[in-house]
Amino acid sequence: MKSLLQFVSRGMAPLTLFCALVAFYQPDIFLVFKPYFLWLFAASMFALGVVLEPIELKTTLQTPKPIFVGVLSQYSIMPLLGAAAAWVAGLPPELALGVIIVGCAPGAMASNVIVFLAGGAVAFSVALTTVATFLSPALTPLLVKLLGGAYLPIPFWPMMQTILLTVLSPLLLGMLVRKSLGSHAKPLIEFAPTMASLAIIIICAYAVAANHDRLNSISTSLFVVIISVNALGYLFGWGIARFANFNASYRLTLAIEIGMQNAGLGVALALKHFSPETALPGALFAVWCVLTGAGASAWLKRRHASENKLRPAERT
Repeated sequence: MKSLLQFVSRGMAPLTLFCALVAFYQPDIFLVFKPYFLWLFAASMFALGVVLEPIELKTTLQTPKPIFVGVLSQYSIMPLLGAAAAWVAGLPPELALGVIIVGCAPGAMASNVIVFLAGGAVAFSVALTTVATFLSPALTPLLVKLLGGAYLPIPFWPMMQTILLTVLSPLLLGMLVRKSLGSHAKPLIEFAPTMASLAIIIICAYAVAANHDRLNSISTSLFVVIISVNALGYLFGWGIARFANFNASYRLTLAIEIGMQNAGLGVALALKHFSPETALPGALFAVWCVLTGAGASAWLKRRHASENKLRPAERT
């Protein structure tokens, strides 16, 4: 966890922003990655499988109520927020669908790091990300079809196949490799977070590069939508956790989990099954949520500390 913490806290946010800017001004640098974006995303999911700690995950899953509430919130709040924001803003079909795809994605690996930085419930965060990811082959294309079918035809089965091949299979492979290597897996575990982070950064930078010409004429409404969905995700996550009587640590964790989406998956699905323009909201969301995650974690950590003083006996 130390290497993951150091890389993300010191480098991922500025590196994501830097690569996005480079991709905008010098798109050819990242356009060379076009044939490899699915492989890059698969590498990020393999890395997630490698860093998962089975014992910690098993312990957390023994209390299913928080997991159920969290996953249900993940696959209801963000899809509805994305669809509503795109409709209110009157986005063009390709951009509206891109926002919806991001909303229908599971939680991101980066959220586990932000939870750690904020002093939240890391095991709960990892469990939510893992369960939501395992459910994504069925739920993500289904929700995209239900909420985005009015904009463009949705290839449900091809999307499911893509998620199975680039999300579930590498995730399971990563878990298997960690188990097979045993104590010898330590170097791989230390390197995996960096590999995952770089893969997502390159994917998002490619999406920016592929939309170089469109970005010059894009409406500010898309940026407003991205900012709003991210912020409301944090707020609704906190509110639902409070309503469910979670303790302050779990409230903090659920807020971060809901607000931060696996935008890399959204970008990969959009590039594979739709157009580069559809991938643009995912790329912008990835950059934005990484930047806001650190700030949100600091604010939530302060609330977490104050509520723990007020409610020391509260339980999940």
